Amino acid sequence: MAGRFGAVVTAMVTPFTEDRSLDLDRARDLSGWLLEHGTEALVVAGSTGEAATLSDREKDALLRAVIEGADGRGHIIAGTGTYDTAHSVHLTQQAEEAGADAVLVVAPYYNKPPQRGLVEHFTAVANATRLPVIVYNIPGRTGIRIEHDTLLRLAEVENIVAVKDSTGDLDGMAKLIAEAPSDFEVYCGDDWAAFLSQCLGGAGLVSVAAHVAGEAIGEMLRLVDKGDLEAARSINQRLLPVYHGLFIASNPIPLKAAMELIGQPVGPPRLPLVPASADEVDRVRVALSRSGIL
Repeated sequence: MAGRFGAVVTAMVTPFTEDRSLDLDRARDLSGWLLEHGTEALVVAGSTGEAATLSDREKDALLRAVIEGADGRGHIIAGTGTYDTAHSVHLTQQAEEAGADAVLVVAPYYNKPPQRGLVEHFTAVANATRLPVIVYNIPGRTGIRIEHDTLLRLAEVENIVAVKDSTGDLDGMAKLIAEAPSDFEVYCGDDWAAFLSQCLGGAGLVSVAAHVAGEAIGEMLRLVDKGDLEAARSINQRLLPVYHGLFIASNPIPLKAAMELIGQPVGPPRLPLVPASADEVDRVRVALSRSGIL
């Protein structure tokens, strides 16, 4: 069954103008468009949203624009994690004041704290807010994995309610779903693993591909929950090209190219990310076509 934030959570791309300044008007429009096309919740200023290049003031303005554009139609989750606990607390409180429904807090990156440091970090953030907290486990970007026993300890904190699992470890995900408290939800953080994680009992997907295939992904997850695995598997197989096509270069480079191709332009990425090359655009176009999106 779908988790408390719905089954399809889109890790929303951040629109920029051609000079790479924040495009708040486009953010408002895009949030509404996504919620009309299969998305049930939005993550604002996550890794897909290029949070690393956004100032605190920009994050606040972006979140408020997305909340305005959503107009109550879905959950708005603010990305507030950094490698500094005090800064993460500040961003979390800023998001709560702006009206976010929850926060997504990534494991501290670069400084690689021990597991007991992770427990203290996430607990400090959770204790500083009344909002639900989603822990984000993505060792490929952070350089550190939140281990199984650490997640079970964090699940005991009242308002730490879920994890976004981007480890790619389906065995570990199955074990966590089986052993975590019933009110602690496991969201898959990888499009390619969504079908499998839902079969394991996952709460849903925090998705990049939902920008271009939100309705199809939602139908696939619902079919899994209904037990119609053959129909769900057919959708998953159809979407495989776009799952992989959106990661031929660092996210969100291919995604921003894809949005241009489907008529929902969001501008270029910010440096140090660069726009997709002509070859990459062609590969994204082929992926969208093979998945029936173009």
